[in-house]
Amino acid sequence: MKFSTRIDAEMSAPQLFDKVNDFNRLEQLLIQRGASVSRIDPADEPGTGMGWNIAFDWRGRERTLRLEVVRYDRPERVIMTGLSEALELSIDSTVIALSQTRSRLVYETDIRPRNMRARLMLQTAKLGKARLDRRFETRIKELVGELGGLG
Repeated sequence: MKFSTRIDAEMSAPQLFDKVNDFNRLEQLLIQRGASVSRIDPADEPGTGMGWNIAFDWRGRERTLRLEVVRYDRPERVIMTGLSEALELSIDSTVIALSQTRSRLVYETDIRPRNMRARLMLQTAKLGKARLDRRFETRIKELVGELGGLG
């Protein structure tokens, strides 16, 4: 199942890229929301190979996700892949310069099932895809706003 949204910002493409891909700030936001986040790699600089083990409660059960940066092309694109017990996740964020002081973030997420239970869950979710698309767009705008990427 794919989700996609576009967000325009009143800042240069490199500025937006840096705000949206501030991994230390993302870690803080996840922890504030109750997730347990631990880094997999020792690297201080953002780039390919960065990764996290993330544990969080969802629908009454603890879920775990291993998330890794597989492509880091500053100031344009970051691709992360994630793996949980039930799902494979791909997150693709692309920053496009519209002018010197204006840019656009294209944020895409693809979720694929890894087992029958997850396949059934995603099939059921497709029935309400329009509502899920709106919620996805709202949540991504909130996240980008919290990261300081909307101006």
